[in-house]
Amino acid sequence: MNKYDVGGGAFLKRGILPDEVFTPEDFTPEQLSFAETARNFVKKEVLPLSGDIEAKKPGLMRSLIEKAGGLGLLMADVPEEYGGLGLNKVSSALIAENVSAQASFMTAMNGHTGIGSLPIIFYGSDELKRRYLPAMATGKLLGCYALTEPGAGSDALAAKTKAVLTPDGRHYVLNGTKQFITNAGFADVFTVFAKIDGEKFTGFVVDRNTPGLKVGPEESKLGLKGSSTTTVILEDALVPVENVLGEIGKGHKIAFNVLNIGRLKLGAGVTGAAKVALADGIKYANQRKQFGKLISSFGAIKEKIADMTAAIFASEALVYRLAGMIDARVETVDRGSPDYYKLYQKGIEEYAIECAISKVFCSEMLAGVVSDVLQLYGGYGYIQDYP
Repeated sequence: MNKYDVGGGAFLKRGILPDEVFTPEDFTPEQLSFAETARNFVKKEVLPLSGDIEAKKPGLMRSLIEKAGGLGLLMADVPEEYGGLGLNKVSSALIAENVSAQASFMTAMNGHTGIGSLPIIFYGSDELKRRYLPAMATGKLLGCYALTEPGAGSDALAAKTKAVLTPDGRHYVLNGTKQFITNAGFADVFTVFAKIDGEKFTGFVVDRNTPGLKVGPEESKLGLKGSSTTTVILEDALVPVENVLGEIGKGHKIAFNVLNIGRLKLGAGVTGAAKVALADGIKYANQRKQFGKLISSFGAIKEKIADMTAAIFASEALVYRLAGMIDARVETVDRGSPDYYKLYQKGIEEYAIECAISKVFCSEMLAGVVSDVLQLYGGYGYIQDYP
């Protein structure tokens, strides 16, 4: 058994020994090379275009994600037999962390590689995987995840989107509205959740060019302005029966298990963003003078920097300990088993509580870090010319 396989929720039941915890010191050279590739790509290709990204320059976000695909940055979670790299969750989280310097790009790319692709990876038939995953691994096809509805946000199972089988049994007719869908403005492949006959909550893969699928205008958001967020309207959209994901009536398993990995990746991404923000803040504190002194010499500023550093350290430790535990658990699953993905998902599901902790703790940490860095900048923190 892998020494990091300590079981979901084990921290509530017993003490965990130091050698049972995966830490960043355990990263392999290969994993660090993926992190460096992601970091350098964002530094050289993405950040110089940040203004155009935030202005939603047509086609730009899609072209950047495709460039990332050319470097293998979209392939981490896609199995090798479908054109991917089949990397573990530590590697996937490292990539998510290191594309975070431009928040809108991080949102779009991780939306594609995470919740946009994982439903097909985990629950698609072999035919669906062969049809979509090779192109999704390179960025030729981009994905999104359509779960939320105007009346069904956190209460996802209250969704009203309905699917009805056609008399010839060849298609489902989908009707309903999805809201706040990341990447929908340019996505090619939509994972859509609907209730068959208004009762059986089920996942479907829907192509953008499906008759009856319409994408609404871009939302005007408080932040992440460069990422795409729209409504998706389904009006008698015809979806082939072959495009059903997993088992009919078991869509909740897809929705929630995919979100577990999404929460892990979100924790990694916001941890990376906090590191970038802190570095910016420290650089500015070592330049700005008040009362004839650099503000970095003041005790109150030192305390803020120390507190931010400690919070980021805790978030990083949380994310990679969790990624290590998930990897250790799924390593116990026989890849030759016909139930491989079912057992794989069961292993991930065991850490649902830890994944939720990752999302809540790390995102709240980022909010606190950004607030403190803004205070380091003083009035300039409110001006868009500053980071």
